[in-house]
Amino acid sequence: MPRNQQILLDNRPQGEATVSNFKLVAVDTPALQEGQVLVRHHYLSLDPYMRGRMNDSKSYAASQPLGEVMIGGTVGEVVESRHAKFAPGDKVVGMGGWQEYSVVDGDAPGMLRKVDTKHVPLSYYLGTVGMPGVTAWYGLVKIINPKAGETVVVSAATGAVGSAFAALAKARGCRVVGIAGGPEKCAYATNELGFDECIDYKLHPDVKSMSKALKDACPNGIDGYFENVGGHILDAVLLRANAFSRIAMCGMIAGYDGQSLPLQNPALILVNRMKIEGFIVSEHMQVWPEALTELATLVAQGKLRPRETIAQGIESAPQAFLGLLKGKNFGKQLVKLV
Repeated sequence: MPRNQQILLDNRPQGEATVSNFKLVAVDTPALQEGQVLVRHHYLSLDPYMRGRMNDSKSYAASQPLGEVMIGGTVGEVVESRHAKFAPGDKVVGMGGWQEYSVVDGDAPGMLRKVDTKHVPLSYYLGTVGMPGVTAWYGLVKIINPKAGETVVVSAATGAVGSAFAALAKARGCRVVGIAGGPEKCAYATNELGFDECIDYKLHPDVKSMSKALKDACPNGIDGYFENVGGHILDAVLLRANAFSRIAMCGMIAGYDGQSLPLQNPALILVNRMKIEGFIVSEHMQVWPEALTELATLVAQGKLRPRETIAQGIESAPQAFLGLLKGKNFGKQLVKLV
């Protein structure tokens, strides 16, 4: 059996996460038992939610245990199988974690799924045609539920979630405004992803300035907002929100290092009779087939053209992950393992 390089969570961050929180080890891959599958990972997904799992604190999911392989989505190829449903050569997506190989119980619900790479590249199943894409779909379709002509806004607009959100919202006839960091990302949002406008948050570091930018970009107010960031951006959105507007709350990356994120004007939620709903997409597996079908169709039609930032080799994962948390990636952040 092959030697397997893994990255473990070695210790918990004290404030900002660092490379020293992780540890690279190599172990022998165990022999397969009946019903198990050996997968060689081609790509590893890096996502903001992983930062919250590193903390030992109450959250919507259990903390990442110390001394164990970091959680993470993977795509790859079956190299050995003792399960009737999987054969060597099958391309699969799963939650193999930060390692080069994984041994998976082929009967475990949701742990391994075969994918078609004829029309959708394998790596896309970790991004726009995977968990991030379904996240965008659920927040838009099931929570914001926009009507044609409404204005919707998304923060972290050029990442995997934001990219999918734009294509899905445009398909529903919305005016779509993004918030991203830097002129290059904003140009990509409007020129390639189909956003009507994109606001550079680096030019608007406080509530007053961001609120003015949102007013200019959303002359008819904001009907729906997909929240990935929190902090002063959420405060600014509340100032521009219309009556009966909806917020799908998916991430609060501004607070992942332990910062508190108080709202400046929570009374606006009442004044505007707003609906704010937090969600975790893994709790809504029943919608995944419908969402993935629409997302794959948009990719095949050329209406969804996501960009990827790819780090090379398992040892690059910690530094690439820290860069993701600081917005250094462009589009979906992946680690290429093969």
